[in-house]
Amino acid sequence: MHKFKELFGHKPIIAMVHLEALPGTPLYQGSMEAIVERARRDLQILQEAGVSAVMFGNENDRPYELSVNPASVAAMAYVVGRLREEIRVPFGVNVLWDPMASMALAAATGAGFVREVFTGLYGSDMGLWAGRAAEALRYRRLLGRDDLFLLYNVSAEFASPLDSRSLVERARSAVFSSLADAVLVSGPMTGEGARLEHLREVKAALPTIPVLANTGVRHETVADVLEVADGAIVGTALKREGHTWNEVDPERVQQFMAIVRRARGS
Repeated sequence: MHKFKELFGHKPIIAMVHLEALPGTPLYQGSMEAIVERARRDLQILQEAGVSAVMFGNENDRPYELSVNPASVAAMAYVVGRLREEIRVPFGVNVLWDPMASMALAAATGAGFVREVFTGLYGSDMGLWAGRAAEALRYRRLLGRDDLFLLYNVSAEFASPLDSRSLVERARSAVFSSLADAVLVSGPMTGEGARLEHLREVKAALPTIPVLANTGVRHETVADVLEVADGAIVGTALKREGHTWNEVDPERVQQFMAIVRRARGS
């Protein structure tokens, strides 16, 4: 918990910088410069509003891959590299859904943390999805980034666990056997919230480990979430009209962070 608070502060809001679709993916629009400028605008708005950290993700590279094309990793490194001098808060990366690619990108860009599905076995939109924690942590050592903070998503979106254990049991196991630095609890897909009772159960089972809400935290729910969880990762709620694929809305971010500051104070 000490390392978590040192990196993020108290009850952090980690805001998503969702990149536009990258080269080689079905929705790519043909301009890397446009991707950089959209990310720059979103980054500036989020930082000005006082978010605790930002995370760069390739959410628009749909359909998602479990072994990501190198072009996506190279493009993400290019975007983060272009913006690196403008980033004033801790930042992380998430290459959906490839832990090895996320580790490589973090090492190349100097990111402080990575979010991934490192553990478990799922039936998913992408097919059979198996965690790669052992391989990923050995790769982290090879890359010389033992300092890299790892956020383990233990209830993967777009998927169902092929595991008879409860969410709490999977979360405890991710910490004990797979060395999770923090545990994330998700809803069924991007923009849909985790159930509050799930957050409460996981936090009760892991009192000394950071537990965060990973998806679907909104203006009307964030105060309740922060009463239970140690922080939240937020993307959709901060977008224009609350729609995942829109640009970040300055007014929505300011309103959201005002609620967060009141919740922290109480």
